[in-house]
Amino acid sequence: MSRASAFNEAQRPLFDPDEAVVQPLPQGRLPSYIADHRRRLRERFMSGGPDALPDYEMLELVLFRAIPRRDVKPLARALLDEFGDFNHVLSAAPERLARVKGVGEAVVTELKIVEAAAHRLARARVLKRHVISSWDAVLDYCRTTMAHREIEQFRVLYLDRKNTLIADEEQARGTVDHVPVYPREIAKRALELNASALILVHNHPSGDPTPSQADIDMTARIEAACVALGMTLHDHLIIGKSRELSFRGEGYL
Repeated sequence: MSRASAFNEAQRPLFDPDEAVVQPLPQGRLPSYIADHRRRLRERFMSGGPDALPDYEMLELVLFRAIPRRDVKPLARALLDEFGDFNHVLSAAPERLARVKGVGEAVVTELKIVEAAAHRLARARVLKRHVISSWDAVLDYCRTTMAHREIEQFRVLYLDRKNTLIADEEQARGTVDHVPVYPREIAKRALELNASALILVHNHPSGDPTPSQADIDMTARIEAACVALGMTLHDHLIIGKSRELSFRGEGYL
């Protein structure tokens, strides 16, 4: 056998392919760079509050709990690319969230828990309180619960004789530009609650709170029903993405 042929027979791959397989991390271990990043984010949040973090880092803090052993920054970026900002991610419908690659049931659940907590906190600031003297809190609650919705939602705030909020109920959900409203059902519910006054609230997913003619006509019908029953319609608020419109303030009531 020649020296050349012997050399050819001795050639081997530099690395055995079997040795190049990436092994998963053992259970319970987290790469140090991810653990350090999470620790720094938490420290910045606790020392500076939410204003110290941009949207994608706030979203990372939420995702940490749902995805404990993976870098969640790419998913946070993907969610913001899809929905625009932190608020829109939280308020997105579960089925839309699930379409984003990397989003599973745990992520959807965690986002919806945070959304529900924000709604409850805002609601607690107005429930059982004198609404007229807590108007800023009422507006804040309406913005928190409705400004970032992708479909129209119609809510009714029922007040007692002292203008204390006794119930906040969703009356209807609709499409991106329409929601069915039934004045008779609103009046019936007001009687059941022994309410003396109402505030109507609905959102415009387009972001523009300018009332349509249908909004104006519907409000007039509800006001007529209130007058017939001896109740007061204090206002109808339309919530846009960055501002709201008051029927009372604009002279529609």
